[in-house]
Amino acid sequence: MHAMTESENPLLAQWNGPYGIAPFARVRAEHFEPALERVMAEHRAEIDAIASDPAEPSFDNTIAALDRAGRSLARVESLLSNLVSAETSPELQAVDRRVQPVLAAHHQAMRTHAAVFARIDAVHARRTELGLDGESLRLVERLHLDFVRTGARLDDASRARLAQIAEQKATLSTQFEQNVLADESSYALVLSGEDELAGLPAFLRDAARTAASERGHEGKWAITLSRSLIVPFLTYSERRDLRETVFRAWVSRGESGGATDNRAIARTLLALRAEQARLHGYANYAAFALVDRMAQRPENVTELLRKVWGPARARAVQERDALREEARTLGYEHEIEPWDWRFFAERVRQRRYQLDEVELKAYFSLDAMIAAMFDCAQRLFGLRFERREDIVAYHPDVRVYEVFARDGAAVGLFLSDNFARPSKMGGAWMSEYQLQSRSAGETLPIIANHNNFAKGAPTLLSLDDAKTLFHEFGHGLHGLLSNVRYRRLSGTNVLQDFVELPSQIFEHWIEQPSVLREHARHYQTDEPIPDALIERVQRARRFNQGFETVEYTACALLDLALHTRGDADGVDITEFEREELARIEMPKEIVLRHRLPHFGHLFSGDGYAAGYYVYLWAEVLDADGFDAFVEAGDIFDRAVADRLLRYVYSAGNTLEPGAAYRAFRGRDPAVEPLLDKRGLRS
Repeated sequence: MHAMTESENPLLAQWNGPYGIAPFARVRAEHFEPALERVMAEHRAEIDAIASDPAEPSFDNTIAALDRAGRSLARVESLLSNLVSAETSPELQAVDRRVQPVLAAHHQAMRTHAAVFARIDAVHARRTELGLDGESLRLVERLHLDFVRTGARLDDASRARLAQIAEQKATLSTQFEQNVLADESSYALVLSGEDELAGLPAFLRDAARTAASERGHEGKWAITLSRSLIVPFLTYSERRDLRETVFRAWVSRGESGGATDNRAIARTLLALRAEQARLHGYANYAAFALVDRMAQRPENVTELLRKVWGPARARAVQERDALREEARTLGYEHEIEPWDWRFFAERVRQRRYQLDEVELKAYFSLDAMIAAMFDCAQRLFGLRFERREDIVAYHPDVRVYEVFARDGAAVGLFLSDNFARPSKMGGAWMSEYQLQSRSAGETLPIIANHNNFAKGAPTLLSLDDAKTLFHEFGHGLHGLLSNVRYRRLSGTNVLQDFVELPSQIFEHWIEQPSVLREHARHYQTDEPIPDALIERVQRARRFNQGFETVEYTACALLDLALHTRGDADGVDITEFEREELARIEMPKEIVLRHRLPHFGHLFSGDGYAAGYYVYLWAEVLDADGFDAFVEAGDIFDRAVADRLLRYVYSAGNTLEPGAAYRAFRGRDPAVEPLLDKRGLRS
């Protein structure tokens, strides 16, 4: 194949769209490999130029130069990553499988470049003598640590082995993610008649009919493995046999025994991580990973999880007993199984709180909730979102918004991608096409939010769906509001157990009565949600929190237990899962939120490995942090919001996270607000 020219390959040409957005309509899978080859070569040349600079190492010619390097590579790499997750194809997946080990090897080589590290080390040794401002000093320390943790200080043999490990992990993680997507996109429970639809409300029938039509089953209904279809089906379907069928398919993703089985992949990944940790001098991967997190040590994570696990499990047992009683009252004699929990929990909730999810959903249309989150961002931070229908994204469902600050200045672009489709990874996430920075000229952020709501006419959300929308938008705001000089410190490039604070604290606003009164309006009549219904929502907030907390916390406990092992040959994850759940006395009626064979947080990359606990860690911060607004007497208090903006949303990684939180809150966080929020304090 001849080398593509810039006119033939849009990835190699200048991206002239607004804010430098990718030319999505022109990009094809075959463009990526030649483009990546070119931009990796450019990056190597930039790194070699820094290494061979005859001048004495300085902050500008070494540290700042490293931060400026690799921008073309980052642009193409982020585009590939985003498309593979949000709008993939067999051709794109094949490219991804080929290039990920190559990219891993490239980044490993750049981060262990001996001559470059010698220069970084020299600047780092004199960092307190250079008169650097706080942000520049933070950049020196973060880049130095990046290189050390990649293996720059190790001997040649260890560095070579780490390079091999990085390539192997990239290959395996890519395959793990593609296997889960294959299992999710290939499954559908097709429903043909009223008997199979028994109990399903109109909103779910509508979404299931759309899903069936998208898969070629006109005139029928389909329940896919998208959470936005699975959860309501398990909640409402009166067909217990079908609930069991779809539940078993849902929890067995990645465990088919066929080509998409992930168990051997996970075992090898665990062995590679254990070896990586040993090469760095740590007993296990958790000890290695946690050094660069707020928690610092596995023991600190264990302490938090234990504080929550005991009360959560006790509450879940009480909830199970209530479900058993409800089942008997309704004439059911069978024991409560995992595919029964949501069905009977909904009936208990309706009886105790007169709260019907169908009634509630009518007030939570997707468009109204998007307007609500934009309004909250405006009232807190002065942001304004304007739809740009002229900007073409990667799928017709994606809405593009231009974002402006209170003074009218441009902030960046926001891409809102909300619907499930077969070409899209499950779950919900935020991603960055372009990071904000000022070190090489003003670069404004391009941020995307991805959800997997079942498309309807209109799309109606549950309250949990609305919280997910707000959660991901909190991440989005973290990227959009970044106001730093250096790319390495920009946006969400913070310690892993701090990154969930901006997302989780933003969830609080959708539960506030004043926000609900203004934005939760009936999709047919436009009438505001009645105060009586808001009151019932508030009273029911802690309902089923034992279940919710157990299914999450058990995942965090398993993750930590997996990564505190040092097995050189990995571990059988199915057997480990069974034994560990027995050890912590997991209620048999509750299944892990993410079983290990499809646990993408742990195995589709290293980001959350030994780190799934971070949501709970951040929840300590968000529960305590939102109390600052409560104490001020105004959920949009300007002074509190300005501190939240300055020290959390816009600071990126320019501040140590503990110091950032104290600057916002005026003190260290307390754990009691978290226990109160979940109703777990006796």
